[in-house]
Amino acid sequence: MTETDSSFEYFFDPLCGWCYAAAPALQALHHAVGARLRLMPVGLFMGEGARPLSPSFAEYAWSNDQRIQTLTGQPFSPAYRQNILSAPGIRFDSGPATKVLIALGQRDPALEPAFLHALQVSRYQDGADTARPAVLADIAATVAAAAGLALDVSAFAAALEDDAVLVYDTDRRITASRQAMRALSGSGVPQLRVTHAGQAHTVNGAPLYSGAEGIFAHLRALGLPV
Repeated sequence: MTETDSSFEYFFDPLCGWCYAAAPALQALHHAVGARLRLMPVGLFMGEGARPLSPSFAEYAWSNDQRIQTLTGQPFSPAYRQNILSAPGIRFDSGPATKVLIALGQRDPALEPAFLHALQVSRYQDGADTARPAVLADIAATVAAAAGLALDVSAFAAALEDDAVLVYDTDRRITASRQAMRALSGSGVPQLRVTHAGQAHTVNGAPLYSGAEGIFAHLRALGLPV
């Protein structure tokens, strides 16, 4: 990107499989625009949207995951199917991951897209239960260390359980993202809103699932600077 008056807002949920499908496009966009990209977590699978991962829901998720893999090439490993979809007692809850993303972003906003990518790889490729605070704290520490920041894993995991300020900050961020999402022309996640020269453009569907080449070609077609 060459124009500094453009802004980019990415609406997503950390446990959304289709957001994982958009990961290559998001990574390329982040590398291109840096701090002008803002992540907008909408809390789709937290609070009332969270649920136990039942066998029927797991089967639905796996079927959907296979569609994503066929369409985009994004891998869903046997470890993910065995350790997440087929394991007992797994909870489908993006609340803890959303809190981690926000906590890291308070230290450095650039950590948010790095954490989201690391979380998706850990879940869908390594088969890690990314609804568990201890697992998330380890991922967060690795992401922070790569940026030169030290993170106390035990203290960080504890904060995910009982830090009232973090709960408040998360609720406020989710509320703001949901309010902003109402102005989009599409529905669901993932979606990208690009604002340039005072005009907003909503990007969803195929351009987000086509990697770097697809997202940049789509932005050029809209007349946006790339």
